[in-house]
Amino acid sequence: MRSVYAAMRRLFHAVLLGLVGAGIVHIVVLLLVPVFSERDAWSRLSMASDLYRMNRLDAEAGGAPVVKSVDPLFYASACRFDLEEGVVRIRAPGNVPFWSVSVYDRSGHNIYSFNDHTANGGKLDAVVLTPAQMIDVRKDLPEDLQGAIFVEAPIDEGIFVIRSFVPDDSWKPIVSRFLDQSSCELQDF
Repeated sequence: MRSVYAAMRRLFHAVLLGLVGAGIVHIVVLLLVPVFSERDAWSRLSMASDLYRMNRLDAEAGGAPVVKSVDPLFYASACRFDLEEGVVRIRAPGNVPFWSVSVYDRSGHNIYSFNDHTANGGKLDAVVLTPAQMIDVRKDLPEDLQGAIFVEAPIDEGIFVIRSFVPDDSWKPIVSRFLDQSSCELQDF
């Protein structure tokens, strides 16, 4: 009788150990999926176009969206940049009901966000640069950057995303034009 209990205890111990090990492996695999994924936002945008080119992220631009949007009331556009090549300036003409901007690092972590309420006159004019580049720009700030929003980002490569609210169908062409005319340019100061 004693050997039956000992055998059952060893079996229970082995099953429990196997379940704990499987749980640990499962968690590690889930955490490593983004690291090994080839279909992240950076990869999808790099297949769509080169650095410093705005790409519509919504299906309204025609074709399949580059990155799926979670909110159908927002249209979006994005551009990839490399701050090792220089400072990046993003502008968009016109007025829309609401716009917001996010700067992400290459891995998709949000570095900085702002919206039209923090911009000078509601106009989108932003400059993304590293802290070292910011020191150089402050020494002799060009006059055309006086109203721009400066985003100091401690990254080399990143993604700049513009989202704009579309309250109803009458705003679709205006918001589309706002995003289509937006620019992402490498600046040399």
